[in-house]
Amino acid sequence: MTHLNWGLSGKTVIVTGATGAIGRAVAEGFAEAGCKVAVVDLDQSACDTTARALGIGHRGYGADLRQIGQLPALIQRIESDLGLATTLVNVAGIILRTPDLFTVTESDWDAQHDINLKALFFLTQAFAKRLAVTKTPGSVINYSSQGALSGGFGGSVVYNATKGAITTMTRGMARSWAPLNIRVNALAPGLVDTPMLQTPGQTDADRDAMIQQIPMQRLGLPEDHVGATVFLASDMARYMTGAMINVSGGFLMY
Repeated sequence: MTHLNWGLSGKTVIVTGATGAIGRAVAEGFAEAGCKVAVVDLDQSACDTTARALGIGHRGYGADLRQIGQLPALIQRIESDLGLATTLVNVAGIILRTPDLFTVTESDWDAQHDINLKALFFLTQAFAKRLAVTKTPGSVINYSSQGALSGGFGGSVVYNATKGAITTMTRGMARSWAPLNIRVNALAPGLVDTPMLQTPGQTDADRDAMIQQIPMQRLGLPEDHVGATVFLASDMARYMTGAMINVSGGFLMY
């Protein structure tokens, strides 16, 4: 019996938010694992640039994921170009920091929920439908956050409300689709050194204070999330569904 079989070579993987810091690192990881990567993000030019950097056999797809009615067509277009996708990694998300909760507007709320939660659900629905119709096993990895459990700070309360919902939705999808051999798991980053972590007026002292909260004494890097993501998509995690993997340097412990 072979125990160490990743089973990813030649598979088609969709990564959303793939031109951002973490998304790009994840896309690179799947390319290194021998996958064909569909690079999905808002700007077509940036997607094309990222796909070219991955090498031959990858494609960029500029798409506004808030256009729910267009998501099944996006899944179909990727399938026509690269073959049936068997892994979807939902990294795309935005944060609109509002430290004073009294000033949160309806548009702030809607923007974050439409992209982080609503688009994720309906893209995953379209992806999973293709797997169900073709009776193909597959995997979904949803990017949550440590804030799904902590509630968030520094103006991230609404953002982390979406992440808490993503964590709950991951479990519901996992239960619903387990009989179809579609696994759904989540990954929770901690404090990662990307533009999303930065706030207006942030000082070196503020940054040091964040680092002091992390037992491993450094901020996370985009590449720190690649191994766990690729693992969840692989046959090495074939008996895992409904789980959330914590990648936070010890910032989050549960």
